[in-house]
Amino acid sequence: MSFTSKTAAFIGLDSLRELVSDSMAIDMGSASTVIYVRGRGVVIDEPSLVAVNAINGEITAIGKEAQQMYGREARDVTVIAPLLNGVVADYERTREMLAQFVRSARSGISHFSRRALMSVMAGITQVEQRALFNAAKEASIGRVCMIEGGVAAAIGAGVKIDDDRASAIVDIGGATTNVSVVANGAIVHSRTHTIGGWTINEAIIDHVRRHRGLVIGAQTAERLKLDLGSATTPEDLGKEIQINGRDVFTGSPAAIEISAGEIYPVVHEIIRKIEETISTALTESPAEVAGDIYARGIILTGGGALLTGLDDYLAEKTRLSVRIADEPRYAMVRGLEQMFDEPLAFRRVIRCGPNQLMQDRDLLLS
Repeated sequence: MSFTSKTAAFIGLDSLRELVSDSMAIDMGSASTVIYVRGRGVVIDEPSLVAVNAINGEITAIGKEAQQMYGREARDVTVIAPLLNGVVADYERTREMLAQFVRSARSGISHFSRRALMSVMAGITQVEQRALFNAAKEASIGRVCMIEGGVAAAIGAGVKIDDDRASAIVDIGGATTNVSVVANGAIVHSRTHTIGGWTINEAIIDHVRRHRGLVIGAQTAERLKLDLGSATTPEDLGKEIQINGRDVFTGSPAAIEISAGEIYPVVHEIIRKIEETISTALTESPAEVAGDIYARGIILTGGGALLTGLDDYLAEKTRLSVRIADEPRYAMVRGLEQMFDEPLAFRRVIRCGPNQLMQDRDLLLS
């Protein structure tokens, strides 16, 4: 066989390996799990929820199906979020949930995923990292490596991995807000606060119960946040929508009209705390880093970045330019996916502690 034909054969083998064994980028968050498969794009974007039978402990639904049950569960079913504040709170349920998502993400002829990159929250302990790692390995993923979420989000938002100037990335998820200052593909400084989109929902639920005498669920609160919530003063304070729930005093079904003007101060109080977290993190940065951030501003990622007026509010309070990354919910998986094409750079940003993780890193890059 000639050199040319051998080369063609090897190229064909590589293409076949990519075809029958998916390479995945996985962003597992408290609110949602997003899986990006190389060559196919985002194939999984589902809530990180599982419905569990309270009698036998078996999982009855996962993801969107579990979300549809949330607030309307049968009396022997409970819907839970197995990841809390970005880390594994219920290992078995996390493992089963991830396994289901990975099975759904695979192509029709693929029965085994050759490799995966996962994002992990800054400051995660070795025990917490190991729990995520094992959950992924047991989901029939051959090789698993991890990158800090702040670095992945920065790359996905357009920051070059070899950029020696600092960039500030604010990722606002369901349960946490993470501020990461990234330079040279590494975290210079980070701060995480357990406040996010869910916190706004909880504040809305509490407000409606205490001040309007109506008990509402998380899904109704989410609708209020999306339809009426704003970080800046709404253009139409009188805009109203009807919401249904249970009357606090009579226990009977009831409905009320609620306005954007009423929801605004509730949302604003949580956004103010997020802004304080960002400002605190920036004041803790070294002088040269602060200078870079002043010149470049702040990049917002995560689902919380889509709250109306958030970029304008933060720009006013921090006196920095603020931009929202393209498709901010997918910034992290886009950054992870790019690492498959940057093996040398990947060695600099991978997070590996235990020896087995180091071995898997070498296998992943082979």
